[in-house]
Amino acid sequence: MGTTASQLGKELLSEYQELTFLTKQEILLAHKRFTELLTREEKDIPNVRVPMERILTLPELKSNPFRKRICYVFSTSEHKDGSLTFEDFLDLLSAFSDSATMEIKSHYAFRIFDFDDDGTLDSDDLQKLVNCLTGETDDTQLTFEEMKQLISNILEESDIDKDGTVNLSEFQHVISRSPDFVSSFKIVL
Repeated sequence: MGTTASQLGKELLSEYQELTFLTKQEILLAHKRFTELLTREEKDIPNVRVPMERILTLPELKSNPFRKRICYVFSTSEHKDGSLTFEDFLDLLSAFSDSATMEIKSHYAFRIFDFDDDGTLDSDDLQKLVNCLTGETDDTQLTFEEMKQLISNILEESDIDKDGTVNLSEFQHVISRSPDFVSSFKIVL
């Protein structure tokens, strides 16, 4: 499926449309935005990877508190460096599109919040999640006791099997009761 970044043929466009939740127009816009992140030399390289630092310059990601985790989760780099190919970028945009299903969105949200990539959200993951949302400055960061109480409340509400962690199905159960989740879990170019 590889192509140089400067071209996107009709056949490939149709294939991307079949494999994602994106329209042709959204794919073309994504291609334009991705290509703008490339240097002149990179534009002719097949399956070129854009470093995470450049991806994070996109206004749509710049203010997202989970921007680095988003890159790590969608990156297929064997170096685990958060760099993205165009196809990684499309996967990211597809999962965050209005057309993506609740199941897809909740799966990727769970992976983004699972900071240690162990398949569960434990108290460390939850603390990092809360810190990302509140900010880690002295003005916004919760006290130790507030954090402990909040994590306890989250686990009480979400940890159905009472093993001290939230697994994917428990997370999806909680998300299914949150009507705003689908509409708020999005990135629009």
